[in-house]
Amino acid sequence: RVTAPLFVLKGMGINDDLNGVERAVSFPIKDLGDAQAEVVHSLAKWKRLTLAEYSIEPGYGIYTDMNAIRADEELGNLHSLYVDQWDWERTITAEQRTVEYLKQIVTRIYSAMRRTEYMVCEMYPQIKPFLPKNIHFIHAEELMQKYPDLTPKDREHAITKEYGAVFIIGIGCELSNGQKHDNRAPDYDDWALNADILVYYPVLDIALELSSMGVRVDEESLMKQLEIAGCPERAELDFQRALLNHELPYTIGGGLGQSRICMFCLRKAHIGEVQSSTWPAEIVKTAVEKKRGVLEARFCGAFMRSLEQALEEKVNVDPGVLASLGATEWEYVEEGGILTALWNISGAYGQGITFSLLNMPVRQELIEVCELLDLNPYR
Repeated sequence: RVTAPLFVLKGMGINDDLNGVERAVSFPIKDLGDAQAEVVHSLAKWKRLTLAEYSIEPGYGIYTDMNAIRADEELGNLHSLYVDQWDWERTITAEQRTVEYLKQIVTRIYSAMRRTEYMVCEMYPQIKPFLPKNIHFIHAEELMQKYPDLTPKDREHAITKEYGAVFIIGIGCELSNGQKHDNRAPDYDDWALNADILVYYPVLDIALELSSMGVRVDEESLMKQLEIAGCPERAELDFQRALLNHELPYTIGGGLGQSRICMFCLRKAHIGEVQSSTWPAEIVKTAVEKKRGVLEARFCGAFMRSLEQALEEKVNVDPGVLASLGATEWEYVEEGGILTALWNISGAYGQGITFSLLNMPVRQELIEVCELLDLNPYR
């Protein structure tokens, strides 16, 4: 296990621009003459450099916790500005740069996913496992031929609904219809040997991507993909030049979304239920509406009206009123609930605190909703 960087220097060719167009979050470093640093998008190139630095032999590799900010991410139920992944990279031989070797690695990763799902289901019996025993392998070209009238995203939905779990190979290469299944940056994954693990997720009726991975570019595929992408000048950057000079090992690697895995295993409808980040108000409203359907399926109309009335009630938090009640200090209850407010106010004075949850009035409607959605009313 290694520790991953949160940022890298700009202009070294190390940061990954994913689809080739994303902007990195950057800032100047005072003690480096205001040289620009960039918050990482992913660690694909950095991991390969690290394998070379540590002289890791074929068959061995590294893994790390990756934290990133992707300012251009299209936010939604599955996408956040904040990205957290278990990242891994393994040294391989030139002979192992094949689809068959890629499938061997994927089979092992998928087995770990199934074991994780079973472990979660043992801890929370109300959650039932539904991943199939085996993952289905298919090339993006074969998938396009199977569903020629569907968009790439609709093809993913159709194939995952049919097989439950699918590994789509050749994500970045051009298909016979002249299009790509999806865009990929030209200088870290070999487009013919990269792929995504997707599962059917009935909570949202979607194909849920849990991992993106692949065999990395060699010297030939790097130059070819840079030409196709119209950016051959990248070959002069430090990382790319090191690869072309045979200074870097052949590798396979990828990342598994930590919040995605948690969201999947706990059957959540929005990634914000398992991580802290920022979303537009409209997305939050949509997520709430999805929860409304869950509530309406459980509770009667009278209960829902009572709940809506409770949500519309306003509590007078005027400081004058609080002072008249004998309060000398107070903390507003926001994200994190009552327990976080108590933690903040005690921490501000460096003092311990004693309180009784039984003395805190909680409406019955709130208790019922929290029990259904497996939430803590005090948080």
